[in-house]
Amino acid sequence: MNLTYSLEVLVSRSLNKVTLIGNLGADPEVRSTSNGARVATLSLATSRQWKNASGESQEKTEWHRVVLWNNARSGQGLADIAEQYCKKGDKIYIEGSIEYRTWQDREGQTRYTTEIRGRELIMLSGRSGDQGGGGGGTPAGVGATTDSPPKQSFDEFPDALDATDDDLPF
Repeated sequence: MNLTYSLEVLVSRSLNKVTLIGNLGADPEVRSTSNGARVATLSLATSRQWKNASGESQEKTEWHRVVLWNNARSGQGLADIAEQYCKKGDKIYIEGSIEYRTWQDREGQTRYTTEIRGRELIMLSGRSGDQGGGGGGTPAGVGATTDSPPKQSFDEFPDALDATDDDLPF
């Protein structure tokens, strides 16, 4: 009887979770809402490769719109981190949920969008593209969530600052 109950509970639950690793197609676009909240919008590319029936290599790139909000409680959050450390071409890990929105534009047309609302961001690139060799880039593997600002100090990863990624398609 306990097994039946457990199965019923599992079936009744739902999950909306998205995990992406990809490259930024542009610098983050950061803006403030009318109530002062800050939000960053990212354009993230993910690609998959395969061979077709003839043995030729194929590739398809999908573009994802990712939205990162600051945490109102802490005053800092993912939008600020994305603005400060993420640049076009950077490889990042995003975890969040998928959201569908509709709205009326100025002409009265109904518009639709699909977004990933990011809750966790991990920067996987060795350093930001415009940073010099003076140790000013972002270390690999440093990340943050909307629940709290990053707990690691960037000084804790001195070897990661020297990493490079020359394979970026951007």
